[in-house]
Amino acid sequence: MTAASWRQRWAALQWAASLLYTTVLFISALAWAIVIVLVGWLPVARLHALARSWARFNLWLLRFLCGLDWVVEGRENIPREGAHITMWKHSSSWETIAQMLVFPAQAWVLKRELYWIPVVGWAIWLLRCIGIDRGAGHRAVKQVLDQGTARLAAGTWVLIFPEGTRVAPGETRRYGVSGALLASQTGAMLVPVAHNAGDFWPRRGLLKKPGLIRVVIGPPIEALGRDPRELTAVLQEWIEARTQELSRQ
Repeated sequence: MTAASWRQRWAALQWAASLLYTTVLFISALAWAIVIVLVGWLPVARLHALARSWARFNLWLLRFLCGLDWVVEGRENIPREGAHITMWKHSSSWETIAQMLVFPAQAWVLKRELYWIPVVGWAIWLLRCIGIDRGAGHRAVKQVLDQGTARLAAGTWVLIFPEGTRVAPGETRRYGVSGALLASQTGAMLVPVAHNAGDFWPRRGLLKKPGLIRVVIGPPIEALGRDPRELTAVLQEWIEARTQELSRQ
C-alpha cells in the first residue's frame, strides 16, 4: 500500500472516529441531563459533581477515539480562597466541557435560549448558570451583574467567554466588559485562560484532529475598584497574545 493510500485510510478512520465521538457526546449529554433533572433536588454542588463526571467521560473518550489529549499549565495561578471569575478564549465546544475539570464549580454565562432545550436546558438551569438575553444590550450586562454577584456570594465561580461567541483560530472579537465590571464591583479576581483547542476541534465541522490541546491559566488580576475597560484591555491583550503563541507552537 502506498503512502497516499495510508493517508487516505487514516483520514477516513479519523472522520469515522469523530462521527462516533460526536454521536456519543450528544447521547451522553442527554443521558446525564436526565439524571441531573431526576435528582435536581440535590444541592447544586452535587449536581456539578455529576456534570464533571460527564465532562471527564467525554474527554477520556475524545482521547481514546480521536487521539486528542489535553494538558493544563499554570494551575498554581488558581486562587485557593474565595470564588472568582474566569475569562476563557472561545474557539470551540471543547472548552465548554473542559472548564468543568479545570476550575471549581462554575456558573457560566450563556444565552438564555439554551434553557429552552428540552431536558438538557433544564439541567443547565439546575446547575445555576447565568442565562442572559444577548440582544438586550445594557440589560444583558445588568443580568450578568445581578446573577453573577449572587453566584459569587454563594461561593460559586463565574465563567465568561468575553467574545460572546466562538471565533476561528487567529481571529478575535471585541471583548465585552461585563466580566471586568462584575469583578470591579465585587472584588473577585479575574483569571485569564488561553488555549489552542480551536486548532484541533474547529467551531464548525465534524472532524476532531489528533494532538495535544494546551490550556494556559494566567496570573489572577486584582480588579476591585479598577476601570472595567482598562481591565478588559489587559485581559484581551494577554489572552490573545498567549493564544497566538500556542497556535504557533
